[in-house]
Amino acid sequence: MDYDVIIIGGGASGLTCAIEAGRRGRKAAILEHSPKIGQKILISGGGRCNFTNLNISSKNYSSSNPDFCRSALARFTPEHFTALLDKHRIKFYEKEMGQLFCEKSSKEIVSMLKAECEKSGVKIFLDCKVKSITKHNKFSLETGRGEFSAASLVIATGGLSYKDLGASDFGYAAAKQFGHSIVRCRPSLVPLVFSKTVRPRFSGLSGISLNVSSSFKNRTFKGGMLFTRKGLSGPAILQTSLAWDGKNSVIIDLLPDLDILTAMKEAKCSGCKIILKNYLGRFLPNRLASALVDNESKRLCDISGHELAGIADKLHNWEIKPAGTEGYDVAEVTAGGIDTNEISSKTFESKKINGLYLIGEVLDVTGELGGYNLHWAWASGFAAGQFA
Repeated sequence: MDYDVIIIGGGASGLTCAIEAGRRGRKAAILEHSPKIGQKILISGGGRCNFTNLNISSKNYSSSNPDFCRSALARFTPEHFTALLDKHRIKFYEKEMGQLFCEKSSKEIVSMLKAECEKSGVKIFLDCKVKSITKHNKFSLETGRGEFSAASLVIATGGLSYKDLGASDFGYAAAKQFGHSIVRCRPSLVPLVFSKTVRPRFSGLSGISLNVSSSFKNRTFKGGMLFTRKGLSGPAILQTSLAWDGKNSVIIDLLPDLDILTAMKEAKCSGCKIILKNYLGRFLPNRLASALVDNESKRLCDISGHELAGIADKLHNWEIKPAGTEGYDVAEVTAGGIDTNEISSKTFESKKINGLYLIGEVLDVTGELGGYNLHWAWASGFAAGQFA
């Protein structure tokens, strides 16, 4: 079967690319190895699809080539996607911090993309696993559903997260086959795990949650943090995992909206005789205060100013060195990927192989939590669809 464009991968980026290619009159086909298209779209946002964010900026993305994403993001904005939703009468709302969700279900987004594919004449082949790719004048693909050929080939296979949905390293292997480099891949937007030496001290805190400010080097994220049986989770921690280098300590401010040293000093000056643990319990869960503060049984009025400063520093600058993350099984995305220095930021065509395009999560571009990764899928797919 011969096509102008073949897209490997029926996820967010692949569907968008196919739609745009089809609108240009290109004969396009999607080869999806699983029984359904858009599986990660379906589970996004707890089933309501956090499809974009109103505050999209290149600053919300991590990459070894930080300027690469600028062009695509400028050409496909949140308003472009919401206009498509309006066209299909899909209602949505802003939850918080610019995050946009469907009012009903992510299924509406998948149905919309499927309808746009049909309108653009795109053929979708499900349960179609690619066994090999070769290139002479055209790309030739041997699959479980026969042989396909095309002048343009788009790799839109996603990352390594969600293996239960069929995630694999296929896209990276295909890129390497054609001479592309891979920036080290790692699970991201993922819970952090305590070391074996630290875990016993905090094992009794599982289930405790609070708002914090979590920092790694020059990146700071505010939001919820949750103690788990293994370590730390919650939005602030998931965001921090994107910045974390896998080696050094993370700094967490447990009371980001309070100057606890000033508060304790004022209470001490007023002759407060309350036990320190009980005083801190006004601002923190008691179990957490007990786990962090050694002199918890002392009365506040009996604690020296020097000791109070040490307690405040521990609460505002809690240093934790994770042993690792919970891995790809629970990670929302894969950080790292195909080196974007080898790809055109305008067309997403390989600089090494004419007619080869690479888009979406398989690239070394990773967004923060909050709709940024799905938007990158739409934007990169849209850009490649204009040229493939």
